[in-house]
Amino acid sequence: MLERLRGMFWQVCRKMDCYLVEFSGEADHVHLLIEFHPKNSISAVVGSLKASTARMVKKGFPGQYSKHYRGKSFWSGSYYVASSGGAPIEKLKEYINEQHQPTH
Repeated sequence: MLERLRGMFWQVCRKMDCYLVEFSGEADHVHLLIEFHPKNSISAVVGSLKASTARMVKKGFPGQYSKHYRGKSFWSGSYYVASSGGAPIEKLKEYINEQHQPTH
């Protein structure tokens, strides 16, 4: 499912004039490194990413979705965002890639 999510995030980013630089996920959250145009607010980008991918997951994985998310939202209402400032992009990519991925 993580590879499918990667593609979904990439699609949404492309539509919003953003670029998905790096992606990784764990059992209960994902890590994204995104370059985005200043015309987009952070909250608008995150909101679109969460809403669009939730709809795509519900449509693409209906059995799994209904089994695990009955009456629940796919994404939490919260999110964490940090600006990379002057951090080297390679270090950020390395951090994201080092996150543990679920085994199932």
